Amino acid sequence: MANEKPTREIGMEGEEIALRYLLEKGYKLLQRNWHFGKYEVDLIIENNEYLVFVEVKFRSTNYFGEPEIFVSDKQKHNLVKAANRYINKYSVEKEARFDIVSIVMEHKKPKINHIEDAFSPKLNQF
Repeated sequence: MANEKPTREIGMEGEEIALRYLLEKGYKLLQRNWHFGKYEVDLIIENNEYLVFVEVKFRSTNYFGEPEIFVSDKQKHNLVKAANRYINKYSVEKEARFDIVSIVMEHKKPKINHIEDAFSPKLNQF
């Protein structure tokens, strides 16, 4: 299909929508697509209380389910590993939180679901 966008371009579009939404909510962007080895965090943001590691899930439809259900346990584990490295590298003292921003396009408009504190790391995850 000639009009289909590459997966990476679609992901970047979702991240841009999520970032604009979070900035409007008063968050401050610290990092975008932060890497630690093979691990990546889509967005690292903060507010007065939390350092927030954000996984963005963007879909053109929710036919197969809401995007957030596609955040696998392995993705969560990898996000926690990257977050732990970020916290240690930058000596962060704020409490960390893991959010998911789920976006579905409905009639060319994004339907955004910001799930704060979407999951917590397991004790043996570090």
